[in-house]
Amino acid sequence: MNSRLELLAFAAVRNLAAAGLTLTTAESCTGGLIAAAITGVPGASAVFRYGWVTYCNEAKEKLLQVAPELISEHTVVSEPVVAAMAESSLRQAGADIAVAVSGNAGPDAAAGEPPVGTVCIALLCRGASRPLHTETIYRPGMQRNDFRAMVAARALELVIAHSSQQSS
Repeated sequence: MNSRLELLAFAAVRNLAAAGLTLTTAESCTGGLIAAAITGVPGASAVFRYGWVTYCNEAKEKLLQVAPELISEHTVVSEPVVAAMAESSLRQAGADIAVAVSGNAGPDAAAGEPPVGTVCIALLCRGASRPLHTETIYRPGMQRNDFRAMVAARALELVIAHSSQQSS
């Protein structure tokens, strides 16, 4: 695993533990990379509930109850879809924080989908009526695994920022 991801995962686990918070993940383009980074840290079992790898639309619909109409209206790589993924994972896992990602790592984009190099990320916390943060990043030209690592790193940065605010 990428050393930057390892460092971010250590910081995330440390901050979550200090704040007494738990985390769940809902991942698409990262294929479980965020959960793998977190669970690679000793003591992660105190803060990590569980995660979903919902790589295809059917998995998002069946496992995370993302409405097919939402995907049709906004595309699977959209802030409304990752917000719905985060909400469902937070509720189902009983965690304090959910981070969700959906993107296009390439090599091709399906018709009507955002271009390769696009990712959407959402962070939602227990008790919030909507995501605390959603963002869309566009990084064209990145190699597939570099893109996935960048997305996982950004998701962990968001977890670190939020959990450090909670432990202050």
